[in-house]
Amino acid sequence: MDMLHELLNRHKQYFFTGETKSYEFRKKQLETLREVIKEYEPEVLVALKEDLHKSEWEAYTTEIGFLLEEIKFTLKHLKEWMSPEKVKSPITHLGSKSMIHQEPYGVTLIIAPWNYPFQLQLVPLVGAIAAGNCAVLKPSELTPAVSAVISKMIREVFPDEYVSVVQGGVETSTELLKQPFDHIFFTGSVPVGKIVMEAAAKQLIPVTLELGGKSPAIVDQDANLKLAAKRILWGKFTNAGQTCVAPDYLYVHSDVKLELLQHMSEALLEFYGEDPLLSDKYSHIVSDKHFERLKSFLTNGDVLIGGQHKESERVISPTIIDNISWDDPVMQEEIFGPILPVLEFTDLNQVVDEVRRRPKPLALYFFSESEEKQDMITSSLSFGGGCMNDTLMHIVTPHLPFGGVGSSGTGSYHGKSSFEAFSHRKSIVKQTTNFDFSFRYPSAKNGLKMIKRIMG
Repeated sequence: MDMLHELLNRHKQYFFTGETKSYEFRKKQLETLREVIKEYEPEVLVALKEDLHKSEWEAYTTEIGFLLEEIKFTLKHLKEWMSPEKVKSPITHLGSKSMIHQEPYGVTLIIAPWNYPFQLQLVPLVGAIAAGNCAVLKPSELTPAVSAVISKMIREVFPDEYVSVVQGGVETSTELLKQPFDHIFFTGSVPVGKIVMEAAAKQLIPVTLELGGKSPAIVDQDANLKLAAKRILWGKFTNAGQTCVAPDYLYVHSDVKLELLQHMSEALLEFYGEDPLLSDKYSHIVSDKHFERLKSFLTNGDVLIGGQHKESERVISPTIIDNISWDDPVMQEEIFGPILPVLEFTDLNQVVDEVRRRPKPLALYFFSESEEKQDMITSSLSFGGGCMNDTLMHIVTPHLPFGGVGSSGTGSYHGKSSFEAFSHRKSIVKQTTNFDFSFRYPSAKNGLKMIKRIMG
């Protein structure tokens, strides 16, 4: 579309003015973003309720509060991150100074998903602003209420040539991916991530891909079972399981399986009451299509807990299913909903072998009191990140990078990693003119001999 091409050109012309690069400018924009988020908090809460039936508690903790904390951390450390990094120079560079400068890419495209539509659109924007970029935001069409609030909010405080919002469906995203952006940040599914990466590769545009996959929770026989049950179910059923790092399936040692399931039944009653379908604390499914896909999984295996659903409101109760194998449809793709399949094991090495056979997961959660076993899992399996004796908590600290590996994503963000995700590390050597080494030139007598002595 000519309109998108013109929009990108306006962004690039603004970026070339150099306005976005100073510390004072970046700091001011982050402060502006923080204040407008606080101003629009009531509208954001209403929109999240409308699109996903999110409770105020869940909406604030996982979306608004998360975002404000990211801004606070970034403002505290921004000047330090922006400072050129001094590095050593080898003897071949005697008299010179070597530096690494963090340079903004330019104009970045940030494509957000629908599951955490506010936070996953604006946390990357924090990194883009901090790094000195301009940005085009593409919110999800599946959460129209939140997308409308984001568009209104951004237009109120930022010039359109600095940060702009483009709304639309798949066709709009396809046209955006044809534009010569300087960087693309995408959060979403693995299939769409492949499309984004293919489009970026055609123009050699650097990408950050935050994807997903089947993230396991593993409970060994020495785990604190009551606590494990609560923490696994909290991680699984927050946002009705529509979380990229939610435990996708459970592996539990056969000796403690029944006891763990009993604790899970008690925990679900505590969390959501007798009828989760009526709970104000429980989110709903985003679309009819997604609801129907999830409902089809309820015929896999045996439903132990839950299984109730209400199509008119797109809600499925927290569900645990047993007697599942890797051949069942529910185990063939990321579930991304409130259904937890249970597999059992007798030997931890069996679990390691099964996980290794499949694409590397975005997250992994292991429950055991044994540090030796924890270390074995950490060193034996490749995954984006995870927790020992907990779920989700590794993504809510700005001190840790968050990202996938292999098919679960490339690149990372949060905290300093967000700044780095939107920056190019530019290497600079400042060479002295006070003296010169003649042996570096082809005309030097015995030059090669001297070079071999220094470099050999």
